[in-house]
Amino acid sequence: MQPLNLPCRRSTNTKLPVPFFVPVFVLLLSFASRTSSCTEQERSSLVEFLEGLSKDGDGGLGMLWVNSIDCCQWEGITCSSNGVVTDVFLPAKGLRGSISPSLSNLTGLLHLNLSHNSLEGTLPMELVLSSSIVALDVSYNHLSGPLQERQSTYSSLPLQVLNISSNFFTGQLPSTTLEVMKNLVALNASNNSFTGPMPSSICNHAPSFATLDLCYNTFSGIISPEFGNCSMLKVLKAGHNNLNGALPHELFSATSLEHLSFPNNGLQGVLHGPNLVKLTNLIVLDLGSTGISGEMPDSIGQLRRLEELHLDNNKISGELPSALGNCTSLKYITLRNNSFRGGLSRINFTQMDLRIADFSVNNFTGTVPESIYACRNLIALRLAYNNFYGQISPRIGNLPFLSFLSITNNSFTNITYALQQLKNSKNLTSLLIGTNFKGETIPQDEAIDGFEKLQVLTIDACPLVGEKSLSGYQGSQSWRC
Repeated sequence: MQPLNLPCRRSTNTKLPVPFFVPVFVLLLSFASRTSSCTEQERSSLVEFLEGLSKDGDGGLGMLWVNSIDCCQWEGITCSSNGVVTDVFLPAKGLRGSISPSLSNLTGLLHLNLSHNSLEGTLPMELVLSSSIVALDVSYNHLSGPLQERQSTYSSLPLQVLNISSNFFTGQLPSTTLEVMKNLVALNASNNSFTGPMPSSICNHAPSFATLDLCYNTFSGIISPEFGNCSMLKVLKAGHNNLNGALPHELFSATSLEHLSFPNNGLQGVLHGPNLVKLTNLIVLDLGSTGISGEMPDSIGQLRRLEELHLDNNKISGELPSALGNCTSLKYITLRNNSFRGGLSRINFTQMDLRIADFSVNNFTGTVPESIYACRNLIALRLAYNNFYGQISPRIGNLPFLSFLSITNNSFTNITYALQQLKNSKNLTSLLIGTNFKGETIPQDEAIDGFEKLQVLTIDACPLVGEKSLSGYQGSQSWRC
């Protein structure tokens, strides 16, 4: 089963991927001994599925399956001890063609995984409405068309995990079908072309529902207050859609939330402190490029489990609350392109385990806080386009994994001293220090020598005095200011 989670990102496939992790579900393949062979009906259903594949796109199954009459011995097929087919596991087999609804005739089928193939056509709703399937994964295929509204003959379907991500589905998610998915735990419909409102009533019908990923679609409208009824919801991701309005107050009643992600939408409003503090289980908060404004509330410091904070490309202003230093689990923070002001020294970074920190394109002032150099696992630090000043601290050499540093467009001084300190960061590959060091003299070769892994160096727009070839720098032949 394709893992159902992670951030809203596109893949290198035809439809770019958003991996989906469901901690509450793990695909279990039965290893029961096969004391009897499958029935003729089950064999015929599998053969009909095979016939729906193109002759040169059956992944070699045509040759493999004909070697045995007992379909329990076929590749990708698992049976129970009494010969009932329980699992069809055929991911990444190079399958082409259509999915036959005959698979719904496998009355004991529990897990169906056809992900990472090149299957086309529609998804047979007989599979979605199956009376036995608990996990259905057809992600990363070329399936298309709308999911048809179909009445189920069952008042409650056994389906727990549905992964239809990275296809070409259109239209709205079928509401009548969702209403009978009372055992649903996880739904991944990301990377498609679904329209209409988000399916907000899903938790009213499925009380154990925990994961919803709708990234990279064209869902529109507001975020419904009904999501506040999702008492078990842990992951809610709907980035890169056409959602608007503010985050409803009711949403913060879903206190089990660990991952809340709405990047690249047309939202508005502010981060309301009394609401935010309710989400004490939050690990990832991604509201980048949503249009939110106001100031960062002090209550952010009470999110002790928070590991990722994405608030980039918004209209947030004011000073950072010192309480942010209480987020000791924080590993990734990006506040790029906002209107923050004041000094970063308000924050005590000592207890944090930062890996990536982006404070660029704001109005921060003062010196770089010494406490940030206590984050020994820091990989990338972006401070560009602010009003920082002073010299580079020798403590920057305490960051053994620092690979990327950008301090462009500030007012740092003493370029020779800066380079002498920076070359102690042995893993530095990208160094962007342009538009600083005004009126200083170009450093001598010995200041540059030692940057053994440096691949990118920019010292553009520096009004330095003189012209010099940097023979010690491995990344390019020469530079000029």
